[in-house]
Amino acid sequence: MPILDAVLLFLAGFLSGAVNAVAGGGTFITFGAMTLAGLPPIVANATSSVTQFPGYITSTLAYWHDIKHFWRGALLLSLISALGALSGALILLGLDNPSFRALVPWLLLAATALFAAGPWLKPAPKPEHEAAVGSLIGSLAQFATAVYGGFFGAGMGVMMLATLGLTQSGDYHRLNALKNMLAVVIAAVAILVFVSGGVIAWLQAIIMIPGGALGGYAGVWIARRVPQNAVRGFVIAVGLFLAFYYFDKG
Repeated sequence: MPILDAVLLFLAGFLSGAVNAVAGGGTFITFGAMTLAGLPPIVANATSSVTQFPGYITSTLAYWHDIKHFWRGALLLSLISALGALSGALILLGLDNPSFRALVPWLLLAATALFAAGPWLKPAPKPEHEAAVGSLIGSLAQFATAVYGGFFGAGMGVMMLATLGLTQSGDYHRLNALKNMLAVVIAAVAILVFVSGGVIAWLQAIIMIPGGALGGYAGVWIARRVPQNAVRGFVIAVGLFLAFYYFDKG
């Protein structure tokens, strides 16, 4: 691997970890960096899932106090999420790179719009209730979100928080904890499928993961000095750049 590509990937991992800690949206950066480094879009997408996975775990552990009160009730949603992620990942592996490349700019535009709308999609606080499994509609919404997460993943957290807010009970922190728990399930299943399909670029992932860890730590420093709206604007700009890059390449 050229040294410049290695530096690009490490810095992308660092930026991804930092923006995830402040505003979310790090997937845009990891996916974009691997694309610019020459990886095929399916491989870049699958490898990005690996690089984001440690962050999902640490975010879940940070909410462990909340999760231990409702995890048994969330097992059904976890199973639904696993089935949805399996479906989405298998759909991805069923495509060839040219077919997926044609979808990527539209997926990026949709994910960028979703991310931009994120502040308005946060659920209203309902502190008197605990998170529950919810209705059939909630289960179907979670399945659809998990299919998307297994297939592409960018913007999945915003989408899931929005659907959980509409279909589940609980205050914001409980819903966010549930979202993080289900994101771990979705990512784990998708990664297992991608590994079995041989579409993970392990060298690139190994370079980016330490950068992501350092970026997550630095995100605390950034959050105290850079307005969240500025970070969100940066992520939206990256998403739009990547979308138009793929439109141009198409």
